[in-house]
Amino acid sequence: MSLLSLFVCGILAAAPAAPAPFPTLAAEAPLSSAKEEGVKPVDRVLPRKVLVFSKTAGFRHDSIPNGIVAIKKIGEANKFEVEATEDSKLFTAENLAKFGCVIFLSTTMDVLNDEQQKAFEGFIQSGGGYVGIHAATDTEYTWPWYTRLVGGQFASHPKQQKAAIDKCECGKTHPSTSFLPDRWERFDEWYNFKKLNPDTKKLLNLDETSYKDGKMGKDHPVAWYHDFDGGRAWYTALGHTKQSYEEELFLKHITEGIIWSGRMKKD
Repeated sequence: MSLLSLFVCGILAAAPAAPAPFPTLAAEAPLSSAKEEGVKPVDRVLPRKVLVFSKTAGFRHDSIPNGIVAIKKIGEANKFEVEATEDSKLFTAENLAKFGCVIFLSTTMDVLNDEQQKAFEGFIQSGGGYVGIHAATDTEYTWPWYTRLVGGQFASHPKQQKAAIDKCECGKTHPSTSFLPDRWERFDEWYNFKKLNPDTKKLLNLDETSYKDGKMGKDHPVAWYHDFDGGRAWYTALGHTKQSYEEELFLKHITEGIIWSGRMKKD
């Protein structure tokens, strides 16, 4: 080898290696996943029983008791059992297998530990159903799988006020919205969202020209559904107020969401 070659090789060997790329943080994981979104629901008969989970580690909605009472009445009318809890220790594989659907009723912030999260993921992957109501999107911000399941994250909201909701194309045929008027006016607390999962099917869209301080523009979904990671997921942003749980159209909205996600057969 020539002296020149030795000199060049020495320089290359001494040169510092290129810096490794920064690792992607879990919280910044992409919100759509081919593995999860491409998995069809597991075809099996689910228990005709739902678990209403309303644990909060942040803001607590005073409408939660009203929601539990309403869902229990819905269960009686539609012949399915309802169990309500705020005990996250019930999130084990053995216990969740007793249910066909788990409802997160205005949960907030971090409500499950790592083991409980794994058990819930297994429940969905085995074909279980999920329903999220209102603050279910204000929950588990650092658990990317859950954000994809529920369909997005809460960002902010203006003061409570009356607004108009328009039915999306999917909403015209889905059982949880097909019966609603094409334009539905009601009073509620209207969430702005971030990190929306683009793979959900939108049911209802909020018209920001009908109220003050919306932050999302023309594309402002407030109810959606999708097949996810072997199970089914349905979410509605409605339901902040106590009065919501006495409102006929809203109650039918969540009734049909529960029946769809739990794949319950009607008599």
